[in-house]
Amino acid sequence: MISIAHPDRQHIARSAARMLLEINAVHFRAEPFILTSGAASPVYIDCRKLISFPRIRSTLMDYGVSTVMDHAGFEAFDGVAGGETAGIPFAAWFAERMALPMQYVRKKPKGFGRDAQIEGTFEDGDRILLVEDLATDGGSKIAFVDAIRKAGFFYDNYKDTQEIMADNGLTLHYLTTWRDVLAEATEQGRFDKSTLGAVGDYLDAPKQWSQANGGK
Repeated sequence: MISIAHPDRQHIARSAARMLLEINAVHFRAEPFILTSGAASPVYIDCRKLISFPRIRSTLMDYGVSTVMDHAGFEAFDGVAGGETAGIPFAAWFAERMALPMQYVRKKPKGFGRDAQIEGTFEDGDRILLVEDLATDGGSKIAFVDAIRKAGFFYDNYKDTQEIMADNGLTLHYLTTWRDVLAEATEQGRFDKSTLGAVGDYLDAPKQWSQANGGK
């Protein structure tokens, strides 16, 4: 039997933010980080740290499954997929809780053997839940989903992310956003006012902030 708690949406968001701050997965600084995309950002999050904290990861996975089931339905999916590499452990924990098969999706075909991009099995027409650790502009998620279709922590500051995903037939379900983390960090007094102000400015206008601070 699957036993899932159903706390309210705001409680989940702030609770998840507190957990990420507790394990020091959240990094704020006035001097920008340069992300893989080339964009500059005063915020960085390392969700991979969650795999080393079993009590926190278990609670977050319960929150995640509860959120998906509440929003999408209890029998809405036939499988759970994780994107290489960060999404794989989270997809495994989701699949376990939802009693569903699991797959994982490579960023590109592996280039030898079967040249597979997807590991695991599913049938044409299966409804697949893609689990990832975070989302920025949604681009990498669309690439993973495209791979699935061909085979047969949400930032919430890029304003068109959910619209882009919706245009591709996708619905984004998330636990917490940078605004929730900022609110929790401010309440806890975790960072100085200048750094918190820089983060707020970035969340209001990420592209402009990036360009003004040496990024794309």
